[in-house]
Amino acid sequence: MAVEADRLLRYPLAPLLAAQALWVGLRAERLPEPPGPRSGTRGTGPPLRLLILGDSSAAGVGAETQDTALSGCLARALSAHVTLDWHLEGETSATTKTSLAKRPKLPDRPFDLALLIHGVNDTTRLTAPRTFRARQIALMDALRARHGVGRFVLSGVPPMQHFPLLPQPLRWVLGQQAARLDAELARLASEREEVSHLPLALPFEPHLVARDGFHPSEAAYALWSEMLATEILKDGCAASGATSTRNR
Repeated sequence: MAVEADRLLRYPLAPLLAAQALWVGLRAERLPEPPGPRSGTRGTGPPLRLLILGDSSAAGVGAETQDTALSGCLARALSAHVTLDWHLEGETSATTKTSLAKRPKLPDRPFDLALLIHGVNDTTRLTAPRTFRARQIALMDALRARHGVGRFVLSGVPPMQHFPLLPQPLRWVLGQQAARLDAELARLASEREEVSHLPLALPFEPHLVARDGFHPSEAAYALWSEMLATEILKDGCAASGATSTRNR
Protein backbone atom coordinates (compact mmCIF):
# COMPACT_ATOMS: atom_id res chain seq x y z
CA MET A 1 0.00 0.00 0.00
CA ALA A 2 2.87 2.37 0.74
CA VAL A 3 4.03 2.11 -2.86
CA GLU A 4 0.64 3.33 -4.05
CA ALA A 5 0.27 6.08 -1.45
CA ASP A 6 0.87 8.83 -3.96
CA ARG A 7 -1.98 7.55 -6.12
CA LEU A 8 -4.34 7.54 -3.17
CA LEU A 9 -3.36 11.09 -2.27
CA ARG A 10 -3.56 12.57 -5.75
CA TYR A 11 -7.24 13.35 -5.41
CA PRO A 12 -7.23 15.14 -2.04
CA LEU A 13 -4.01 16.89 -3.08
CA ALA A 14 -5.28 17.74 -6.57
CA PRO A 15 -5.87 21.49 -5.95
CA LEU A 16 -2.41 21.90 -4.42
CA LEU A 17 -0.70 19.81 -7.10
CA ALA A 18 -2.43 21.80 -9.85
CA ALA A 19 -1.37 25.07 -8.26
CA GLN A 20 2.20 23.88 -7.91
CA ALA A 21 2.29 22.66 -11.52
CA LEU A 22 1.04 26.08 -12.65
CA TRP A 23 3.65 27.79 -10.48
CA VAL A 24 6.41 25.63 -11.97
CA GLY A 25 5.19 26.41 -15.48
CA LEU A 26 5.30 30.14 -14.81
CA ARG A 27 8.60 30.10 -12.91
CA ALA A 28 10.63 27.67 -15.01
CA GLU A 29 13.35 29.12 -17.20
CA ARG A 30 12.79 28.09 -20.82
CA LEU A 31 16.13 26.84 -22.06
CA PRO A 32 16.46 26.37 -25.83
CA GLU A 33 17.51 23.29 -27.69
CA PRO A 34 21.22 23.86 -28.40
CA PRO A 35 22.47 24.56 -31.91
CA GLY A 36 24.73 22.20 -33.77
CA PRO A 37 24.65 19.16 -36.06
CA ARG A 38 22.09 16.47 -35.41
CA SER A 39 23.64 13.83 -37.63
CA GLY A 40 27.09 12.83 -38.77
CA THR A 41 29.71 10.14 -39.29
CA ARG A 42 32.91 9.78 -37.28
CA GLY A 43 35.37 7.23 -35.95
CA THR A 44 37.00 4.07 -37.22
CA GLY A 45 36.18 0.44 -36.72
CA PRO A 46 33.04 -1.66 -37.20
CA PRO A 47 30.05 0.33 -38.48
CA LEU A 48 27.22 1.34 -36.19
CA ARG A 49 24.14 3.19 -37.43
CA LEU A 50 22.56 4.87 -34.41
CA LEU A 51 19.21 6.62 -34.00
CA ILE A 52 18.71 8.80 -30.90
CA LEU A 53 15.02 9.48 -30.38
CA GLY A 54 13.39 11.25 -27.47
CA ASP A 55 12.64 14.35 -25.45
CA SER A 56 14.41 17.57 -24.49
CA SER A 57 17.26 15.69 -22.81
CA ALA A 58 17.85 13.79 -26.03
CA ALA A 59 17.80 17.18 -27.77
CA GLY A 60 20.44 18.45 -25.33
CA VAL A 61 18.53 21.15 -23.47
CA GLY A 62 20.82 22.45 -20.74
CA ALA A 63 23.95 22.44 -22.91
CA GLU A 64 25.32 25.32 -24.96
CA THR A 65 25.85 23.31 -28.15
CA GLN A 66 25.11 19.83 -29.47
CA ASP A 67 28.81 19.09 -29.15
CA THR A 68 28.54 19.33 -25.35
CA ALA A 69 25.05 17.80 -25.22
CA LEU A 70 24.16 14.12 -25.10
CA SER A 71 24.50 13.41 -28.83
CA GLY A 72 27.90 15.08 -29.16
CA CYS A 73 29.32 13.46 -26.02
CA LEU A 74 27.96 10.06 -27.00
CA ALA A 75 29.31 10.35 -30.56
CA ARG A 76 32.79 11.08 -29.17
CA ALA A 77 32.64 8.15 -26.76
CA LEU A 78 31.47 5.67 -29.39
CA SER A 79 33.69 6.86 -32.24
CA ALA A 80 36.75 5.64 -30.34
CA HIS A 81 35.45 2.10 -30.96
CA VAL A 82 33.24 2.14 -34.07
CA THR A 83 32.57 4.02 -37.25
CA LEU A 84 29.49 5.82 -36.04
CA ASP A 85 26.75 7.02 -38.38
CA TRP A 86 24.31 8.79 -36.05
CA HIS A 87 21.07 10.74 -36.32
CA LEU A 88 19.30 12.67 -33.55
CA GLU A 89 15.54 13.23 -33.37
CA GLY A 90 14.98 14.95 -30.03
CA GLU A 91 12.29 17.48 -29.23
CA THR A 92 11.28 19.48 -26.18
CA SER A 93 8.10 18.13 -24.56
CA ALA A 94 8.22 14.89 -26.55
CA THR A 95 6.42 11.87 -25.12
CA THR A 96 6.39 8.30 -26.37
CA LYS A 97 3.10 9.14 -28.09
CA THR A 98 4.51 12.15 -29.97
CA SER A 99 7.60 10.16 -30.99
CA LEU A 100 5.26 7.55 -32.45
CA ALA A 101 3.56 10.30 -34.44
CA LYS A 102 6.96 11.55 -35.65
CA ARG A 103 7.87 8.27 -37.34
CA PRO A 104 6.96 9.40 -40.88
CA LYS A 105 9.41 12.32 -40.51
CA LEU A 106 12.38 10.11 -39.67
CA PRO A 107 15.01 9.58 -42.39
CA ASP A 108 14.06 6.77 -44.75
CA ARG A 109 17.14 4.69 -43.95
CA PRO A 110 18.15 1.73 -41.78
CA PHE A 111 19.56 1.89 -38.26
CA ASP A 112 21.26 -0.85 -36.28
CA LEU A 113 20.43 0.50 -32.85
CA ALA A 114 17.92 2.97 -31.42
CA LEU A 115 18.52 4.83 -28.18
CA LEU A 116 15.11 5.82 -26.79
CA ILE A 117 14.91 8.60 -24.21
CA HIS A 118 11.38 9.08 -22.89
CA GLY A 119 9.58 9.23 -19.59
CA VAL A 120 9.80 12.70 -18.06
CA ASN A 121 6.93 14.13 -20.09
CA ASP A 122 5.01 10.86 -19.85
CA THR A 123 5.44 11.25 -16.09
CA THR A 124 4.23 14.86 -15.91
CA ARG A 125 1.18 13.84 -17.93
CA LEU A 126 0.56 10.99 -15.44
CA THR A 127 0.51 8.44 -18.24
CA ALA A 128 -0.62 5.07 -16.91
CA PRO A 129 2.24 2.55 -16.73
CA ARG A 130 0.40 0.06 -18.94
CA THR A 131 -0.16 2.78 -21.56
CA PHE A 132 3.47 3.84 -21.40
CA ARG A 133 4.54 0.23 -21.85
CA ALA A 134 2.20 -0.30 -24.81
CA ARG A 135 3.45 2.84 -26.54
CA GLN A 136 7.08 1.87 -25.99
CA ILE A 137 6.41 -1.52 -27.55
CA ALA A 138 4.57 0.08 -30.46
CA LEU A 139 7.45 2.49 -31.04
CA MET A 140 10.06 -0.27 -31.01
CA ASP A 141 7.98 -2.47 -33.29
CA ALA A 142 7.52 0.39 -35.75
CA LEU A 143 11.24 1.24 -35.78
CA ARG A 144 12.08 -2.40 -36.34
CA ALA A 145 9.61 -2.70 -39.23
CA ARG A 146 10.49 0.56 -41.02
CA HIS A 147 14.17 1.01 -40.20
CA GLY A 148 15.36 -2.51 -39.49
CA VAL A 149 16.42 -1.64 -35.94
CA GLY A 150 17.74 -4.79 -34.32
CA ARG A 151 18.63 -3.51 -30.88
CA PHE A 152 17.18 -0.95 -28.48
CA VAL A 153 18.66 0.80 -25.47
CA LEU A 154 16.05 2.35 -23.19
CA SER A 155 17.50 5.12 -21.08
CA GLY A 156 15.96 5.10 -17.62
CA VAL A 157 13.36 7.61 -16.48
CA PRO A 158 15.15 10.02 -14.13
CA PRO A 159 14.14 10.04 -10.45
CA MET A 160 12.15 13.25 -10.52
CA GLN A 161 12.01 13.47 -6.74
CA HIS A 162 15.52 14.96 -7.05
CA PHE A 163 14.61 17.76 -9.49
CA PRO A 164 15.35 21.07 -7.69
CA LEU A 165 12.72 23.01 -9.63
CA LEU A 166 9.82 20.94 -8.30
CA PRO A 167 8.23 21.82 -4.93
CA GLN A 168 6.85 19.26 -2.49
CA PRO A 169 4.53 17.36 -2.63
CA LEU A 170 4.56 17.62 -6.45
CA ARG A 171 8.16 16.41 -6.48
CA TRP A 172 7.23 13.31 -4.48
CA VAL A 173 4.18 12.48 -6.61
CA LEU A 174 6.14 12.79 -9.86
CA GLY A 175 9.05 10.85 -8.42
CA GLN A 176 6.78 7.93 -7.58
CA GLN A 177 5.21 8.03 -11.03
CA ALA A 178 8.63 8.19 -12.72
CA ALA A 179 9.72 5.11 -10.76
CA ARG A 180 6.69 3.18 -12.00
CA LEU A 181 7.39 4.07 -15.63
CA ASP A 182 11.06 3.20 -15.26
CA ALA A 183 10.05 -0.18 -13.83
CA GLU A 184 8.09 -0.81 -17.04
CA LEU A 185 11.22 -0.12 -19.11
CA ALA A 186 13.23 -2.51 -16.95
CA ARG A 187 10.52 -5.15 -17.33
CA LEU A 188 10.53 -4.78 -21.11
CA ALA A 189 14.29 -5.30 -21.14
CA SER A 190 13.96 -8.45 -19.06
CA GLU A 191 11.39 -9.84 -21.49
CA ARG A 192 12.97 -8.96 -24.85
CA GLU A 193 16.39 -10.18 -25.99
CA GLU A 194 16.95 -7.15 -28.24
CA VAL A 195 16.21 -4.59 -25.52
CA SER A 196 18.42 -3.30 -22.72
CA HIS A 197 17.59 -0.78 -20.01
CA LEU A 198 20.08 1.62 -18.47
CA PRO A 199 18.93 3.12 -15.15
CA LEU A 200 19.77 6.81 -14.91
CA ALA A 201 22.03 6.38 -11.90
CA LEU A 202 23.67 9.79 -11.91
CA PRO A 203 24.54 11.42 -8.59
CA PHE A 204 22.09 14.28 -8.16
CA GLU A 205 24.58 16.97 -7.26
CA PRO A 206 24.15 20.68 -8.01
CA HIS A 207 26.79 20.81 -10.75
CA LEU A 208 24.95 18.07 -12.68
CA VAL A 209 21.74 20.11 -13.00
CA ALA A 210 21.24 22.90 -15.57
CA ARG A 211 20.38 26.37 -14.35
CA ASP A 212 16.66 25.72 -14.89
CA GLY A 213 16.71 23.12 -12.09
CA PHE A 214 15.17 20.54 -14.41
CA HIS A 215 17.49 19.47 -17.23
CA PRO A 216 20.96 17.89 -17.15
CA SER A 217 24.02 20.12 -17.20
CA GLU A 218 26.90 19.65 -19.62
CA ALA A 219 28.74 17.74 -16.89
CA ALA A 220 25.74 15.41 -16.53
CA TYR A 221 25.57 14.84 -20.29
CA ALA A 222 29.25 13.84 -20.26
CA LEU A 223 28.69 11.28 -17.48
CA TRP A 224 25.42 10.00 -18.96
CA SER A 225 26.97 9.53 -22.40
CA GLU A 226 29.81 7.44 -20.96
CA MET A 227 27.27 5.20 -19.24
CA LEU A 228 25.30 4.84 -22.46
CA ALA A 229 28.40 4.14 -24.54
CA THR A 230 29.37 1.35 -22.14
CA GLU A 231 25.88 -0.16 -22.47
CA ILE A 232 25.88 0.14 -26.26
CA LEU A 233 29.33 -1.43 -26.59
CA LYS A 234 28.67 -4.16 -24.02
CA ASP A 235 29.72 -7.65 -25.10
CA GLY A 236 31.16 -6.21 -28.32
CA CYS A 237 27.77 -6.26 -30.00
CA ALA A 238 27.44 -2.60 -30.99
CA ALA A 239 28.14 -3.18 -34.64
CA SER A 240 25.37 -5.70 -35.12
CA GLY A 241 21.74 -4.91 -34.56
CA ALA A 242 21.04 -8.61 -34.78
CA THR A 243 23.22 -9.36 -31.75
CA SER A 244 21.78 -8.10 -28.51
CA THR A 245 21.93 -8.25 -24.75
CA ARG A 246 19.43 -8.43 -21.97
CA ASN A 247 19.25 -5.92 -19.18
CA ARG A 248 21.59 -6.94 -16.31
